[in-house]
Amino acid sequence: MLGLPKGSLEESTRNLFAKAGYKISVSSRSYRPSIDDPELDGRFVRSQEMSRYVEHGFFDCGLCGHDWVVENGSDVIEVCELGYSRASRNPARWVIAVPEASAVKTIADLQGKRIATELVGTTKKFLSDRGVSAVVEFSWGATEVKVPDLVDAIVDITETGSSLRANKLRIVETILTSTTRFIANKASWANPAKRRKIETIAMLLKGALEAEIKVGLKMNLPKSALEAVSRALPALRNPTISPLSNPEWVALETITDESVVREIIPKLKELGAEGIVEYPLNKVVY
Repeated sequence: MLGLPKGSLEESTRNLFAKAGYKISVSSRSYRPSIDDPELDGRFVRSQEMSRYVEHGFFDCGLCGHDWVVENGSDVIEVCELGYSRASRNPARWVIAVPEASAVKTIADLQGKRIATELVGTTKKFLSDRGVSAVVEFSWGATEVKVPDLVDAIVDITETGSSLRANKLRIVETILTSTTRFIANKASWANPAKRRKIETIAMLLKGALEAEIKVGLKMNLPKSALEAVSRALPALRNPTISPLSNPEWVALETITDESVVREIIPKLKELGAEGIVEYPLNKVVY
């Protein structure tokens, strides 16, 4: 039984599973997806609740933010970290924010203040650990609009900070950094058959994520240029080299970071490479 996050992570999670080889279909407003793997059943629930359902055994495994594992105090196995979020590969940050004109400059300045957040338990612990006593209240959403009229500060999640800046808010401090985690129930993890399945899913998800930032490169190259290519292009580690009908030439194939390809290809051309092909990847499993 697989728990899938409903809400902001839903689309990016379904896309990741598709690249990993699992097709997840769901009708509008349905919480029961169809998965093209007879060994898998699943449900969509909010990421905030996922770790509790995994801990209690309703789900064998699931995906949610590390922040909610911490907030719920859930006793689960964190199988792997998956560096993706609703909009990017950047970690999400829970930050304390105040209006730009606020007198609050440090955590100590929050003494006796009122703070709104969805992450109540973690915020209270963060303040308590620093000797600060403040009123922390639960916020059902639209937390940014509550300052300064209803509360003095908020603790909200951000990836880029653009929403906070748009609402004329200033970050005082980050209290927690979070990424998506693939988590498992402890009893399920102790079951050899279920553990193998969970580990397989984790391997394919990580492979799909790795492939998002990599591309394949293949080309024909004079043998005389091989050493120069290896010396000039350290990104091309352990390439596959195959002979061609012309004994003086070889075919070279490798995987490299997509971000450096625009610099690599001109150098390859200068070194005499021909027929250079760049292609996308679905999964990279090490």
